Amino acid sequence: MKKIKTFIQNYVIGFTIGILFCEIIAVLAATYFPSNQTTYDNTNTELQSENVQDAIDELYGVCLPSAGDQIIEDAGLEKDPYECRYFFTGANPNNYITFNNETASWRILSIECDGRIKIVKKDDINTSETIQWDTLVSNNWARPAALNTYLNSTYYNSLTDIAKSQIVASDFSIGAVTVSNDDLSGQINIENSVNWKGKIALPTVSEYLRINSNKSECETFKLNLTSKVCGSTNWIKTTNSIGWWTLSPQLNSSTSVLFVSSHGEIGSGGGYTYAGNNYLAVNPTLYLSQNIKITGGTGTSSDPYEISL
Repeated sequence: MKKIKTFIQNYVIGFTIGILFCEIIAVLAATYFPSNQTTYDNTNTELQSENVQDAIDELYGVCLPSAGDQIIEDAGLEKDPYECRYFFTGANPNNYITFNNETASWRILSIECDGRIKIVKKDDINTSETIQWDTLVSNNWARPAALNTYLNSTYYNSLTDIAKSQIVASDFSIGAVTVSNDDLSGQINIENSVNWKGKIALPTVSEYLRINSNKSECETFKLNLTSKVCGSTNWIKTTNSIGWWTLSPQLNSSTSVLFVSSHGEIGSGGGYTYAGNNYLAVNPTLYLSQNIKITGGTGTSSDPYEISL
């Protein structure tokens, strides 16, 4: 069984400061520098931030001591170049996890720098009948959309009490996406510009793109549309032949939502999106608490990771 290493040991290579020292630095920096108006040179550090305030926030995340800081030492886990996150990438990484007493029915999407673990249900939740994104044909998730209400009431209430205690309400990015966008960094910023806080949602378009290991052909929306091989290097798939919903609405539209086809393409026929009243598969996505511990397993489908509080 591959051993579990702490997130701090992997991420803060070369740092010799302790948790208390991190807090002192953050307080002093916040006192003597304008928050986000002073640039920060991150050339020789593991931090990604380019201004002082973001560096302070990121430093707090790095130094935060929690059980959720555990990182799984496994092939397929990659540091994200755009945000302080780690993603499991490729066709079939060892990221299976048991949740809600469902053995290997969930997979780890990402590990956040603050210790939370984001997971997505492996198969859609209703294989006999697909679900509408919104019955009023709106693409405003925070309205709330009908699927939002379903996931955070009916579906959430169907979970075990233990599973409910392991979920932490978090911000989900619901910013609109431009069809055929060729700037992944810009797309991520736009997605992150609008947030909804809740317990259960869906993967975003940028998350789906970032877990693909074929960066040269599949990393942006535009590349994904022109390539026919992206479905073979991306582990999120649906058991439904129609496709599955993402959380991302289409920019300059009040009714269209982006989806992923059964072949792995975002949209269909050149990037057209389904309006919110169509029926597609649903793969719930949620964050596990920072207090979660990984207690066993190797992450394979036959030996998934086990968790406890």
